[in-house]
Amino acid sequence: MSCTAAASLGLASLSSFAKEKDKPGDDTIVIGQSAPFSGPSAQLGTEFNLGARICFQAINEGGGIHGRKIELRAKDDAYDPQTTASNTAELLEQDHAVALFGYVGTSTTLAALPLAVAAQVPFFAPVTGAEALRQPLNRFVFNVRASYFDEAEYILDQLSVTGTKSIAVFHQNDAYGKAGLDAMTKAKAKRSLAIVATATVERHSTDVGAAAKALQAAHPDAIVLISSYTSSATLIKEMKKAGYSGQFVSVSFVGGKALADELGSSGAGVMISEVVPFPWGKASALQNEYARAMQKAGVPGMSFGSMEGFLAAKTLVEGLRRTGRDLTRTKLAAALETMSNWDAGGFTVSFTPDNHNGSRFVEMTMIGAGGRFVH
Repeated sequence: MSCTAAASLGLASLSSFAKEKDKPGDDTIVIGQSAPFSGPSAQLGTEFNLGARICFQAINEGGGIHGRKIELRAKDDAYDPQTTASNTAELLEQDHAVALFGYVGTSTTLAALPLAVAAQVPFFAPVTGAEALRQPLNRFVFNVRASYFDEAEYILDQLSVTGTKSIAVFHQNDAYGKAGLDAMTKAKAKRSLAIVATATVERHSTDVGAAAKALQAAHPDAIVLISSYTSSATLIKEMKKAGYSGQFVSVSFVGGKALADELGSSGAGVMISEVVPFPWGKASALQNEYARAMQKAGVPGMSFGSMEGFLAAKTLVEGLRRTGRDLTRTKLAAALETMSNWDAGGFTVSFTPDNHNGSRFVEMTMIGAGGRFVH
């Protein structure tokens, strides 16, 4: 059964992010999520959670997994690593989650990882492309999205085609930003591209004045953004106001819809690499399934974030099915490793005992007039 084989949901059923209940019984499969649902990165957590809930709820209305209903218990960490770790301990010890799912961010994910490994629980579909979640292989980490190295390679390929000779990198001063900068540095070494400047911004900050001046002075052909949507939007607006006319391109973690919303009329022409299929496309079974599910749920707007949540949930559902009725954390991890070249509907996800990096899919989008995306 697909994630659309159920009746429509009301938005009210998707609005609660953290419902505390007693230890789940045999009729419930608890999936735990810690993500930002408040603060300057809230849209990232909210969109992913929305897509996942729509998929899980449809599965539940179709009878669940081996007769058991999936319950996504989500806690707000406001993109703060300490809170993420605390939330994770509760999800494991109090909620008895069989998997941790859809954590958003590099620093936050790395704060939770030791707890997940100690509990031997699958850490599924973290929303980060950081290499620390990929190398060396961790038995319990399963990545659905492509890595920042994959995105960096694709971005620089695309810029090279347009004649770009020099780039600058604007990055968040944390594990996420540094992972993205490392990926860009590695990718540019293969090409005749120079990184002529780098500039940083602190987590949760939009104080980008000094960064904007430094980048402007370097006169790069293009600026690669590896930061939050709020700080990225502030930098773009400030630099455009100062007369910069080069290309802006962001990695996918920024959240395409969130960035477009923040930029408003200043967004036209900004490019974003994406790691999931175009949400408004109709070329694949996955895109059509997602669109039908969103419509049935009464959700008016689609996004890359909710598409990623939907795809991640659909992939986890397949792993749960393969595990069978006798579901444990370690048996789920073993079942996920049988998903070699699994077809999610025109999008291939592949896990094996030797490789937990499910996809290397990357493509480019651009914000067009009125905040619409060009594909």
